[in-house]
Amino acid sequence: MSEAVTTATVEHPAPAEHAEPTFLLWNAGGWVALAMLAVFALMIWKKVPAAIGKALDSKIDVIRQQLAEAESLRKDAEALKAEYEAKAKSAEKEAAAIVERAKHDAEAIVAQAKVNAEALVERRQRMAEEKIAAEERAAVEKLRATAADAAREAAARIIRERVDASADEVLVGDAIRSIGAR
Repeated sequence: MSEAVTTATVEHPAPAEHAEPTFLLWNAGGWVALAMLAVFALMIWKKVPAAIGKALDSKIDVIRQQLAEAESLRKDAEALKAEYEAKAKSAEKEAAAIVERAKHDAEAIVAQAKVNAEALVERRQRMAEEKIAAEERAAVEKLRATAADAAREAAARIIRERVDASADEVLVGDAIRSIGAR
């Protein structure tokens, strides 16, 4: 069985031109254009573009004010930053000056303490020397007193041993004459 394939071509009729609908001699595109013109004319008559311009101008002014305020705030912030940096540098310089002053004060205190210590040592040495000298004088005086007592006792003993009553009379007479001669 063999079947034959047949191809059939169907012919379509050529499209027929059809007429566009119109109204008062205008087609749809013309009416759309006319409506657009009417809308634009109404917008211009009601001053919509001016209102849009004013709205945009006011918005631009608000943005400009915000930008100016932001610029002012930025300048203020930079001024504050510079001020605080200057204060920080000043504080560092002041701290360095305080440390330097403290070093000088400490050196002065150490020097004064050294001078005071030397003066104290000298004063105590002088006091010790004076005390030693006083002790020496006291010892010399005691020694002299002891020597004088010993000499007196020795003289008295010698006198007792060597001088008798007749010698006493001669000595007393010599003493009286020496007192009277004066």
